[in-house]
Amino acid sequence: MHYNINMKVLLVEDEAKVANFISKGLQEEGYNVEVAYDGKKGLELLKEFNYDIVLLDLMIPEVDGLQLLKNIRSWGIHTPVLIITAKSSKEDVVKGLDMGSDDYLTKPFSFEELLARVRALLRRSRKADTHILEYKDIILNPYNRRLNIASKDVELTEKEFLIMEFMLKNSERALTRKEIAEYVWQNQGDSTNIVDVYVNFLRKKIESLSVKKYIHTVRGIGYILKEEDEKV
Repeated sequence: MHYNINMKVLLVEDEAKVANFISKGLQEEGYNVEVAYDGKKGLELLKEFNYDIVLLDLMIPEVDGLQLLKNIRSWGIHTPVLIITAKSSKEDVVKGLDMGSDDYLTKPFSFEELLARVRALLRRSRKADTHILEYKDIILNPYNRRLNIASKDVELTEKEFLIMEFMLKNSERALTRKEIAEYVWQNQGDSTNIVDVYVNFLRKKIESLSVKKYIHTVRGIGYILKEEDEKV
């Protein structure tokens, strides 16, 4: 039985035969698989979309696997990465692990072994996701600063993310502008006026995802995060 229909896999592999073998097998197991045939396309997809796991060949054109891995880790993307490589030297494996890969498989391998590694990494990843914040339909992912509401998502700037994080940690409680400013700007001068500007940015992004209104102004105090069925 298939329980993985919502699990998104990015496969970065330039050999069509291998890519077809892996993607077909995973799709039959219920995974949603997207294939990039070079490193440049892989980076573009990782910038734009969220994946539950990345299967990465090291020997790929445009941008090689190690450089791709280095780039996404520098962006703060912590998606589990399983390296798939024909290279069996310890040096390449160590480089990949040092750059942030989570596991590796050396070609040739059986599909059953690949599937076991994928399942293990996804289990480990779900256990590590305790830092993800949720309220009603809202999910905030600290690893890539993406705000998800009812399966739609948008990337937040650093300050927008910190405001949202603070509000989620204190949902349904009125927060003063001073409290928000201290959390986000850490007492760097008088930042209370700029709170309104960033809350407005955040509201617009939320409105692009949902018809519900979540951030409300509390007159004379500041703001509160509370779900409301429709925009007012």
